Amino acid sequence: MTTDHTAALAAFDHAIATGKGPGAAYAALEKLTQAVVGVKLFTVMEANMAEGISSRSYSSDPESYPVSGSKPINRTHWFDAVHVERRPFVANTIAEIATVFPDHEQIWSLGCGSVVNLPIFIADDFMGTMNILHEEHFYTPERVKRVMDVLAIPAKLAFLASPRI
Repeated sequence: MTTDHTAALAAFDHAIATGKGPGAAYAALEKLTQAVVGVKLFTVMEANMAEGISSRSYSSDPESYPVSGSKPINRTHWFDAVHVERRPFVANTIAEIATVFPDHEQIWSLGCGSVVNLPIFIADDFMGTMNILHEEHFYTPERVKRVMDVLAIPAKLAFLASPRI
């Protein structure tokens, strides 16, 4: 994978500037993520901290992970990483994923065994996470660094450009 992401970032910028309709900004972010680090399953979760719930607002696989409903925010070590410490949660095996996500069997059935949950903070508020999944051991420290260095700001832009659900 190339380390020059100029063309992919330019395409993302154009898509954000011209995209219309629900999901357009997140679809552009998914495409950028694919170019920068690779992804098999891409979702975005929005957090409503006042109500203590999160909702999926985008999914690259709406059949397996539809955009609908909400679930309670659980205060686990995952929550500590993304909300308290404001750092990505990274798990590179299905066993690690199983400690946090009750749907780990479904994740595994999609050929995914590693995850990066990138927290999105805007104006000091936890807004949600960009979630990228791939095969086991895929999200190496180098790829996670690329997520932080290249995708963190576009993730915020996509969130701002997307209607809240």
